[in-house]
Amino acid sequence: MKNYYTKLSIINNTLLLFALLIFSCADLRQNSEKREEINQLKTENTNDMKGQIATFLTFQKEDAEQAMNFYIGLFDNSEIVHLNRWGKEGPGKEGTIMNATFKLNGKLFMCSDSPPIHDWDFTSAVSNYVECEDENEIERLFAKLSENGKVMMPLNNYGFSQKFGFVKDKFGVSWQLNLQ
Repeated sequence: MKNYYTKLSIINNTLLLFALLIFSCADLRQNSEKREEINQLKTENTNDMKGQIATFLTFQKEDAEQAMNFYIGLFDNSEIVHLNRWGKEGPGKEGTIMNATFKLNGKLFMCSDSPPIHDWDFTSAVSNYVECEDENEIERLFAKLSENGKVMMPLNNYGFSQKFGFVKDKFGVSWQLNLQ
């Protein structure tokens, strides 16, 4: 009888090992497929960039991700396309953005958290121009973008359109908002 239980135990252990092997192989195949899918997406995103001109925002206060998410929340048809973070070995603070690509209402932008602090920052001479659909949109965008920022031209009729406003947001990026 002892021999019977020993054989049964060996069979059970063999079946258990066989089941673990099958599940491990399935996990490896799924992980391999996921890696392949990620590499394909990276290639597609890189190919999408060729020949494109994108606005690149260099942040120096480790707030690129906060700014990017803020902007994506303001505009329809907006998304993060690709994101690389600084690792332990990088010159940037671990977890901050090495580079990211995102779209605001379909327009391509890029950003990064710059490890060195430069003598320059964003300038109002270069700004993002937004043609608003209606009164509600221009009012909403102006309120959100000017919050904790700087109003350079309040919303008004300056003779060249129905309503126009110029703001520098809390991250230092300038925006011209227009309503024909």
